[in-house]
Amino acid sequence: MKTIIKLALASALALSLAACQSAPTKSLNDANMAIKSAISANGKAKKMYVEWRDTGKLLKKARKAKGKGDFDKAVKLAGKAERQAINAVAQAKAQKHVKPRI
Repeated sequence: MKTIIKLALASALALSLAACQSAPTKSLNDANMAIKSAISANGKAKKMYVEWRDTGKLLKKARKAKGKGDFDKAVKLAGKAERQAINAVAQAKAQKHVKPRI
């Protein structure tokens, strides 16, 4: 019985220590690359005049987070902006031949 309790405590300790490890943080280079990629994708959307409303705001927030040294947040926001830009272009292409229904 004591062996089972010791084993359970050891397992619980091992799991709690594993849970305490933080995820790897992003670097300045990661943030720069993510923002550059988002700007490039958004440039394509702007050329087609289909930029979504919040994409520019997200890029601005990403740059601000990078300036404050919060690289994880900057990468996350830049990724969201890039996805929005890609989706805006895809939406424009998908709805290129849509006509009003009367």
